[in-house]
Amino acid sequence: MLDKNKKKRVIKKFQTHEGDTGSSEVQIAILTAEIDELVEHLKAHHKDHSSRRGLLRKVGERRRLLRYLQKENLKSWEDLVKKLKLKQAKTLLKPVAEDSVKTDGVSEKNK
Repeated sequence: MLDKNKKKRVIKKFQTHEGDTGSSEVQIAILTAEIDELVEHLKAHHKDHSSRRGLLRKVGERRRLLRYLQKENLKSWEDLVKKLKLKQAKTLLKPVAEDSVKTDGVSEKNK
């Protein structure tokens, strides 16, 4: 569980406007911080199945919020995924790398 100070820092970093504590971006960032803490806890206490269940619940909730944010505000979703360094960021970066190799629809190998 996040302590108050750490939670306040996360909220301050990801809020969309002053006083924002419940936007999708903030909720996702808080869940990510909690998930990171639970992962560290489970590395030390691998038989703690109730915490593992809580972790899976948080991961599912974050996934739902990310899916919602992606549908509602794609730009905000892309920025958040990159800031939090989530797996989705890798899929965002791959097409950019492939596009830089191709010119005029022909790859550099075929020239």
